[in-house]
Amino acid sequence: GDTAECGVYAGAGSYLICQANALSSRHEKFHHIFDSFEGLSNPLELDGTHWTHGDLSCPEHVVRTNLESFTQFQLYKGWIPDRFAEVADRSFSFVHIDVDLYEPTRDSVRFFYPRVSPGGIVLCDDYGCTSCPGATRAMDEFLADKPERMVALSEGGGFIIKGVETAPQLPDVAGL
Repeated sequence: GDTAECGVYAGAGSYLICQANALSSRHEKFHHIFDSFEGLSNPLELDGTHWTHGDLSCPEHVVRTNLESFTQFQLYKGWIPDRFAEVADRSFSFVHIDVDLYEPTRDSVRFFYPRVSPGGIVLCDDYGCTSCPGATRAMDEFLADKPERMVALSEGGGFIIKGVETAPQLPDVAGL
């Protein structure tokens, strides 16, 4: 399957994804990049107070410049999920969701999860971060009736492997 990133900022994540795609000898992969290039949408109350509308804005030309050594990608400028329909017929092996807020995280996982191939990875950069409670909630709510559970990373973020049932997380016992 192809790869996708929702929320690209300056393109560092997409650079790494495109580089990995270029090194893949088994399949030619195309990378799809979704961003408003206007920063964050309006946070909801459940998103907390860390973010405001327009935070993390980065011009599209910066991303294009940072990815100029690659050809196998396309930028989809617009608010999530407005442009998702353009890739509705694709399957994905890796999806990076980095949109910080509840609604775009929810919309991203709702759209991409059924299109991720078995064994594919959905990575949520903001999972478990205190600055992004809405993103964590969106992922947990979506996965509530699925076999997968987020595997939280120690410094923030988390992922699932599509089709791999995940045991519930153990409580933090570091203080014992």
